[in-house]
Amino acid sequence: MLGYLFILLASYLLGAIPTGFIVTRLVAGIDIRQVGSGNIGATNVHRILGWAWYIVVLLIDMAKGIAAVWLAHRISGGEIIIKMLAGAAAVAGHNWTVFLRFKGGRGVATSAGVFIGLAPRPMLIIILLFIVIVVLTRYVSLGSVVGALLLPFLLWFFKAELPLIIFGGLISAAIVIKHIPNIKRLLTGQEHKFGSRVGLKP
Repeated sequence: MLGYLFILLASYLLGAIPTGFIVTRLVAGIDIRQVGSGNIGATNVHRILGWAWYIVVLLIDMAKGIAAVWLAHRISGGEIIIKMLAGAAAVAGHNWTVFLRFKGGRGVATSAGVFIGLAPRPMLIIILLFIVIVVLTRYVSLGSVVGALLLPFLLWFFKAELPLIIFGGLISAAIVIKHIPNIKRLLTGQEHKFGSRVGLKP
């Protein structure tokens, strides 16, 4: 039992590392929450620091999810439920980080890392589709929402275990809910395109 509690706590703290906040503070000396969209994720980092730091933040945020699943696998002996709980803890840490007064990102990159660890084949398809959508439309939010909605169906298609399909549905719902403001802006044509520059928040 103590081992499982350690997994959950460690996974939450891994997810809670506010990568985008730390990087923009160290590199540019600014609070990312006061710039652009105010989000601490990689897309907002790109608006401020460009491609190189976008990739750094994206990969680290994904690595947090992968690491949580790997840690759970090593300690639990591969129990799928424990790995899913560890993944959920990492995503919760990213979305509601203790280091930023329980405010964080939208959890897309960390969720992607979790499912790279849990179901790599469906996740590879989603990542490729995400890239295509963003390249064609320049809307990161659209790629994120479409990928999230497809996740449980691809898990079912690849014959994943039922608990994993249900978990995928829950993560999918959480991502879509986090993107409701973006969805509204997409519908009204007001969503920021990837690479656009946005001024400081008042």
